[in-house]
Amino acid sequence: MDGTIVDTEPYWLAAEAALVTEFGGSWSHEQAMQLVGSGLEDAARVFQEAGVRMGVREIIDHLTEGVMSRVAEEGPIFRPGALELLRSVRDAGIPTALVTMSMRTMAVGIVDLIDFDAFDLVLGGDDVPRPKPFPDPYLRAAELLNVDIAQCVAIEDSPNGMRSAVASGAATLGVSHMVSLEGTHAHAQWPTLAGRTAADLSELLADFTAKRAETQTRASAAHPADDAKNDEQK
Repeated sequence: MDGTIVDTEPYWLAAEAALVTEFGGSWSHEQAMQLVGSGLEDAARVFQEAGVRMGVREIIDHLTEGVMSRVAEEGPIFRPGALELLRSVRDAGIPTALVTMSMRTMAVGIVDLIDFDAFDLVLGGDDVPRPKPFPDPYLRAAELLNVDIAQCVAIEDSPNGMRSAVASGAATLGVSHMVSLEGTHAHAQWPTLAGRTAADLSELLADFTAKRAETQTRASAAHPADDAKNDEQK
């Protein structure tokens, strides 16, 4: 959500810096960039280490309320092409899930600002026991949608989010915003979602599926004895 669909990252950065400063600490831009896409509980512990004398839940609620206040005051800034692509996907009858590390209340609040039925499912950071970069959020979303994760396309803008998506087994699309996605093993990277449609995502998924099959074929050819052993065990 943050940085992929709606541009709330500047709001998060401002709220985080203000919180650390309030407790007499210092917070650099580099430190802030390292937390982009992280689970809020993990981020809260980092802020505690930086001197914020509040509980984890207090920190999460404080930051979430601050960001939502900014959204309410200034309105949401949707990323280029995000809503148009979502509408194209929905018009094609494709199931969709919003998988975010923001709290469910915030995610639902953002989704409510979209003027069409954009998502079948909203999965917040408080809906899974293990956050990104673990694969759990994406696997849980696929399970709830009753779809095969290997037939899903996950779109991410942060390294932590991309690691989660890659580990889940989904086809992965990186659209970098504030941080680089180099080295995250995204299947594809686009500079923007502007001008893209469901057909582009279908092509990406087809390419991912073909290359995965090719990799599996090469692995089988390199280890035929292992395949025979697996067949016997089945």
